[in-house]
Parts: sequence; C-alpha cells; structure tokens
Amino acid sequence: MILEQYYIECLSQASYLIGDETTGRALVVDPRRDIGDYLADAERHGLTIEGVINTHFHADFVSGHLELVEATGGWIGYGEAAETDYPIRRLVDGEHISLGEVDLEVLSTPGHTWESISVVVRAHPGARPTAVLTGDSLFIGDVGRPDLVNLGDSSTTDLARAMYHSIHDKLLALPDEVTVMPAHGAGSSCGKNLSTELTSTIGEQRRTNPSVQPMSEEVFVDLITHGQPAAPAYFTVDAAMNKRVHQPLDQSRRIPQMTPAQIRAALEAGVRVIDARSVDEFAAGHLRRAVNVGFDGRFAETSGMVADVGEEIALITYPGEEQFAALRLSRIGSDNVIGYFNVDHHGAFPAELTDLVQTASRITAAELGRLLAENAVSLIDIRNPGELQNGSIPGAVHIPLPQLRVRTDELPNDRAIVVHCASGWRSSVAASLLRAQGFRQVSDLVGGYNAWSGAHCAA
Repeated sequence: MILEQYYIECLSQASYLIGDETTGRALVVDPRRDIGDYLADAERHGLTIEGVINTHFHADFVSGHLELVEATGGWIGYGEAAETDYPIRRLVDGEHISLGEVDLEVLSTPGHTWESISVVVRAHPGARPTAVLTGDSLFIGDVGRPDLVNLGDSSTTDLARAMYHSIHDKLLALPDEVTVMPAHGAGSSCGKNLSTELTSTIGEQRRTNPSVQPMSEEVFVDLITHGQPAAPAYFTVDAAMNKRVHQPLDQSRRIPQMTPAQIRAALEAGVRVIDARSVDEFAAGHLRRAVNVGFDGRFAETSGMVADVGEEIALITYPGEEQFAALRLSRIGSDNVIGYFNVDHHGAFPAELTDLVQTASRITAAELGRLLAENAVSLIDIRNPGELQNGSIPGAVHIPLPQLRVRTDELPNDRAIVVHCASGWRSSVAASLLRAQGFRQVSDLVGGYNAWSGAHCAA
C-alpha cells in the first residue's frame, strides 16, 4: 500500500496519495492546484490516478480536483450532501471503495460543513484500519470549526452539534492505533489550537486533544464556537470556486518581469503591489502604496487578506522567488499576477523610481509606552481573538487583520496610529495596508505584543 502525505507550510495544508501496489490503482485526497507532485509520484510508483476525493468544500484554498481530472480523466468524489456545477461521485456513509487489495471506507463526518467526510484506509478488505484521513473534522490537537462563511444558511450551532457526534460516534470509535491524517496543521484558520505534528493516532488524540475529552454536547458546542481565528474574506470566494467549474491552473505558467516604468504605471493604475521582502528591508525602503506581505511567512493566506481574489497584483520579490510567489497566490485562486519586479538584498531601487521610495515607521515597546502615556496615538491590536487570552495592551482597539480592510472607518485619520500583532510580522502587513489606503501617520510595534509583555514583565 502507498499512502503519501504532501504538506505545504504556507497554507498548513495536507493532501494525500493512496495507491495499491498490486493493481496500480490510486486516488488523491484533498489536492492542491499544482498537481505535479501527485503525478510524478504516481508515475514513480507505477500508479494510475483514477479519482479525486475532497473531504469537503475547502474555503482556505482552491482544490486541484479540476486540474487532476484534466490530467487523468478520473472522477471527483464528495460527501453525498455536496452540490456542484460539475459531475461528482456521491460518497455515502459506510461505502467502500476498492483499489484492489487496498480498501477505503467513507465515513460521513459533518460538523465543519454538512458534506464533510473522512476516509478510513485498510490494507486489505476486512482488516483493522491503518489510517483515517479526517479532512477538517478531527485535527491534531483540535477539531474543525463550524462557523466559516461558506455555510450558507446553516446554523453554526447545528453544525457544532453534528461535529460532536462525528467525533464521538464515528472517529473516536476507531481503534486507538489508527493513524490520524488531517487536512491541516498549526497556523490554519480552520481551527484554533492545531498542533505542529502532522500525524497522530486515535488513542493519542483521545488522551491529549482538549476538544475531544469527555464533555457534554453543550460544553463542546460552546468550546468550538468561541475564540476561533477571524476568517479571511477570500474564504467565501474559494469555497464558491470549489463548487463550480472554473479555469484550471496552467501548470507551466510563468509571470513576466516588469520594467521600472511598468511598476510605476501599475501603482498609478491602482494595481495591488505586494512587496514580499522581509519586514526590515521593506521598512528600510519600499515603493509608496506597496503592501508588505513577507515571503517568509503565511504569504498566500495573508495576501488574501489584502487583495481580492481576481484583483490584479504586481509582485516585488528577491530574485528567484517571483514564480513561486505567483504559484502560492494561485493556490488561493489569485491568478491575476501581472508581473514581478526584483529588488536584491541591498534593497536599492533604480533611479527611475527614487521619487516613489519611502521608509516605514516602526517603534519600540519603550517608545509606545511614552506615546500611550501622552495619549498621542491610537493603538490597534490586529491579533486573532484567541490570542487575546495571552493578554493585551491597555487602551488597544481590537481589529483582527482579516477584518482590517473593511473596518478602516473605525480608525482616526487625524492622529497617529500604531498597530501591533504578536511578533511584528503581521503588523508590517497591517501598517503598510493602512498607508496604501491613505492613512498618513502609521507605525507598527517592533516585536509586537511579545516585546511589550517582555518589557513590562521585566520592569
């Protein structure tokens, strides 16, 4: 039996190739749009990909089911509650899919969405399960959230109650030694306490996962409906894309290099310019109205917070990172990258753009303390709701980063603004976004809340 996991850090997303070595038949579960790894590994193992299973309608990325069908001619499977604009195989609770010796059993596990399923993997029909692919139902350290925006008129509470039964009646009923293989890991907005571990076992989760400990249904519902991360607006768009026919990703796409005149024209035309360099180098010098989303962080997801899917984007990157940056954006459906402009690690822009170059104001925790004491700034905390449990800076207004673009009317434009996150990466995104939207006096806190709390605990 072949069971390969493919994990991408920038979206904390896992997909899987399951194959039978005796028959050469295989399926892919929860694929991303760049499908080269699945095709290459299938060829290496002598497998033919016959179909794709999506455990649910993903909201945080665009699934690669259409790309794989185009490449292989296979079928697309979803839980029986799914409704799509393209032909699907409806997978029913308890159904078995045979790849030869390898047997897959479908479990209906609603809760994250109504169509959510999990896939139990057995090396032979009737054998004890080897693994379960849990999608966004059971994570390592948590369970899937029931409140994402792609749920239509479904009640969050009803989904949370369904999740309680999916976890306790279906997944925890599996033997303790079964390997748990979820669709996401730490950092994903699809849950709040996901582990950095990529696999676990049912027994280990039974012992250590706070969300699956013995508790009443009411306590469980309260637990998973509060403190979830703010969902980026693009989640709604991607969930809708995954339900309908759309243009598959061109696997050989290359974005063009832009001249200084072209990047200037893009800025003047209102094209969203995303500067993917580090926070420090962006602060030292960047083009006016560019937004800093560092390539060293959650680049795709965060870009989806500052630019709409379908919006034209121009990239500023270090040499050699531009094509991968465009690929990472395509994973969330942002295919309209019109080109890139390179800046080396010395950070120098050409003379033709000197008049557009500006620095970014960043302040220390000590400087922030003085400004707050003088009531000289408005402080904005852009962390997620659950992070506030770690403490907060007195007087800060809480606006999570995914909501910042649509809540700027709550911000003053006649006094200085300081934004902060936990460590200083997201605050550079937020501060540059506000400057791009016309706010003139914006700084961010170096080191974020961690620096503030460290300084004040030490004082």
